[in-house]
Amino acid sequence: MKILSYDLETFPNVAYVWGKYEQDVIEYVEEGHLLSWSAKWLGGKLITKGLDDYPGYKSGSRDDKALVKDLHELFNEADILIAHNGDQFDIRKANERFLHYALPPPEPYKTIDTKKVAKRYFYFNSNSLNELGKHLGLGEKVKHPGFQLWLDCKAADPKAWALMKKYNKQDVVLLEQIYIVLRPWIQTHPPVAMRGSCPNCGSPSLQSRGQGFNKRGSYNKYQCKNCGAWSTGPREGGRETSPRMPNTNVTRTRTTSRKHKVLVHH
Repeated sequence: MKILSYDLETFPNVAYVWGKYEQDVIEYVEEGHLLSWSAKWLGGKLITKGLDDYPGYKSGSRDDKALVKDLHELFNEADILIAHNGDQFDIRKANERFLHYALPPPEPYKTIDTKKVAKRYFYFNSNSLNELGKHLGLGEKVKHPGFQLWLDCKAADPKAWALMKKYNKQDVVLLEQIYIVLRPWIQTHPPVAMRGSCPNCGSPSLQSRGQGFNKRGSYNKYQCKNCGAWSTGPREGGRETSPRMPNTNVTRTRTTSRKHKVLVHH
């Protein structure tokens, strides 16, 4: 499985309004678009790109097509996408930009939203990326001057762009670390391995932990020695068997950067 952690930064909408708070928009002057993105393959290289990395960029530029196309290629390669508040914002914003440039939907992928995971399995005082990072002792976001940073990037200030990319990168570094800490708790984690391995992290180091029972009968329980996640496997003919992961009849092969699914019938 190819697992990609990512984070988007965008420019805000610009519009006419009558007042400062709780006002209806009279007219849009400029709709928000992609400013930069940072992404990291699990255990791999960190990639960060911004509008200023592309030829022809200048102050006030709104052409994010090349930036969007590069993000689209990454999404096409990924089996699992990880983002904080990703289901609510990042995925939907990326899809909007893909559609804007008439790009087709990326190949199907699974998503893990670490904010949803934090809310579902724990009761933290705050589920923000920054507060989770500090609470778990993993670090925190890069400090910046606030909205002025976005304005300075829009004005093509090189120092502002350097800080923005540093900020974007750190979000993804922090995101991956938080995901790894939360991973063994995710009971609905998409399976990353085949039979006999941990469904959450893929490690083959499983420890048998007795049996459980349900309406269908008994089953074997296993705990991963690597990440601590629990998994189950069926009992066949009264003997122990290794964990059977969902969809074990599906394997994947790749050519270039594209995913291809091949069904293998056992």
